Amino acid sequence: MSTTARLAELGIELPAVAAPVAAYVPATVHGDVVYTSGQLPFEGGVLPATGKVGAGIEAEDAKGYARICALNALAAAADAAGGADRIVGVLRVGAFVASDPSFTGQPAVANGASEVLGEIFGDAGKHVRAAVGVPVLPLDAPVEVEVAFLLG
Repeated sequence: MSTTARLAELGIELPAVAAPVAAYVPATVHGDVVYTSGQLPFEGGVLPATGKVGAGIEAEDAKGYARICALNALAAAADAAGGADRIVGVLRVGAFVASDPSFTGQPAVANGASEVLGEIFGDAGKHVRAAVGVPVLPLDAPVEVEVAFLLG
């Protein structure tokens, strides 16, 4: 099944690609891999929340923001690759979670990205991953996700 067909089956519509907030591109193709820049959880050009997970942002909400980040990454990758149907799998996910020093649930937050990519790509969505707690992210976003997608 094509990526576009699978997205439709899941009722997922990819968002418009967010404009970069600095001097970089949203995604780039090198060989058979599309690398995305870190994607924030923009919805319609607006961050749904700001702050740190564990200090005003609940982990379950942050997991939802990681899902949004992953869909934003897929949109950026599809744009760079010439369409979502060129993307056949996921190689790596990097999740950065703006965290209160006492918060240690970064892997559970990152699952928001991993799970939606697994829903879309099935076995080809299995990937290596880093889930890292950081003191602050651009624009005070709670989560940022970067993805390396495989082209076919």
